Amino acid sequence: MIKQEIINDVARELNIKSKEAKPIVEEIFRTLKASLESGINIEISGFGKFIIRKKNRRIGRNPMTGEETEITARKVVTFKPSKLLRDTVNN
Repeated sequence: MIKQEIINDVARELNIKSKEAKPIVEEIFRTLKASLESGINIEISGFGKFIIRKKNRRIGRNPMTGEETEITARKVVTFKPSKLLRDTVNN
């Protein structure tokens, strides 16, 4: 599913035009992104959690050449689905 499909679904559910639904969806995504950029984890009840994890610096290996290289420390966003979402997807 792409963002435009989400906008279309929201418009259909709210019985409004896609043009009116687009800023709503854009603002939701902007808010989520800003929270994650600020280091705030996001928990959406019945859906799941977006969690920021810190990964330490480590040595990696190029699979083609076998050459060792340093992988820098970084933050990654992980998603943990709620039990309700897992059960819905599996049924």
